[in-house]
Amino acid sequence: MTHTHDLGAMRLAAAIRARELSPVEVTEHYLDRIERLDSRLGAYVTSTPERAREEARRAEKRVLEAPDPAKLPPLLGVPVPVKDLNMVDGVRMTLGSRAYEGFTGFADDSVVTLLREAGSVLLGKTSTPEFGLPCYTESAVAPPARTPWDTSRSAGGSSGGAAAAVAGGLAPVAQGSDGGGSIRIPSSVCGLFGIKPTRGRVSQGPIVPDLFGLSTNGPIARSVRDAALLLDVMARPMPGDLYMAPPTEGTYLEAAERPPGRLRIARSREPVVPGAEVHPDCVAAYEEASALLEELGHEVVELPPVVDAALVPIFETLWGVMATLTPVDPSQEELLQPLTRWLRAKGDATSGPELFRAHAMLQSALRSAFPVMDEFDAILHPTLAQPPVPIGYFHEQEPAENFERQKHFTPFCAVYNVSGQPAVNVPLHWNADGLPIGVMLAGRLGGEATLISLSAQLEEARPWIDRKPPIWDE
Repeated sequence: MTHTHDLGAMRLAAAIRARELSPVEVTEHYLDRIERLDSRLGAYVTSTPERAREEARRAEKRVLEAPDPAKLPPLLGVPVPVKDLNMVDGVRMTLGSRAYEGFTGFADDSVVTLLREAGSVLLGKTSTPEFGLPCYTESAVAPPARTPWDTSRSAGGSSGGAAAAVAGGLAPVAQGSDGGGSIRIPSSVCGLFGIKPTRGRVSQGPIVPDLFGLSTNGPIARSVRDAALLLDVMARPMPGDLYMAPPTEGTYLEAAERPPGRLRIARSREPVVPGAEVHPDCVAAYEEASALLEELGHEVVELPPVVDAALVPIFETLWGVMATLTPVDPSQEELLQPLTRWLRAKGDATSGPELFRAHAMLQSALRSAFPVMDEFDAILHPTLAQPPVPIGYFHEQEPAENFERQKHFTPFCAVYNVSGQPAVNVPLHWNADGLPIGVMLAGRLGGEATLISLSAQLEEARPWIDRKPPIWDE
């Protein structure tokens, strides 16, 4: 039996344009699944059923009245939730924090504007940890986000709600954001394809400052083509953006349809974080991906050393300062969670000269690293050093231990936030316990099209779309 949520964003959009499916029926399908199943997944912190129904009715009217359906917006009538770190005018926005529990958005983020112009329907806001700071999604304003593959385990973070929604069939695709792995981490533990674009490819404006360029919006999807379609919608610079990505030829959806050719791919499973150990399941996923790449005709070589452990404390300095950028009334500070207060204290203790020195050290390290990395079309790593972890594995610890565990869990992702390079999670492997274990491919600056073309080739060779968690057919 085929369900509506089996179709994915591309097929839904095509069926709506062809008048084979009604946007109203599609939206009702997803709203029903959210109402019945989300108490077990914790995907949504706020649902917007009345807004979704109104947007679906307007989309249906446009379809019925369109003289040429081919010219309709690419996501017309397709539900796409927005992460609760992104502002939507008139919709509650908590940022995963009790300090913002009663806050309502007063403008649309640029990415929200683009999703609306593309015709998407807003199902609601997906759960995020407080200010998006940790790599798991457990906050004081919503239930924990859980991977549908084992609901005793975390969906990762900080786009954990977005990934839980897509993996559980509570949304066809989702918008996420990634400042240290926050799209790739939940995509790995939820068995999804996720893209962190090149710095400056997708606007962070107009409300959130992109001072450090660590974070970017991006797509989370079940298939490469669905993610490419969503990235095509998101990838438009806006006035005032601090960074600008190198231009790319054609659309990302076109990239997903063409063979990548023979690529030179480097690989490494050596963590930058001191003391981090890669679990055998993550090693197995990495080795299987390496073998598959060679099977497909690519050259796979070991990556020479490019960055070292000296980057870790520099990144921690930036992360602490970034934690201070969300304004909190001093009288509300006590509402913040222990990890957030700990990180903000570190940020507040960082002087201006120390921050500029950290930036200078990063730039120096990257100037040495880029000539080496640019010799390769892609770089393969494990996405994470461990399989999905139980709820509470990080959150129930004191802040210092919590943060140390996070560093050991995800020692590969943040390097590419620092460098600004694009990177994707590819869901090629499931372990003996039936848990998804992703691998990460990073590319040259501006090289999303190559990563998408390569990932589509991997998806065709080892399809994952028919792998579904138990909740899928409920």
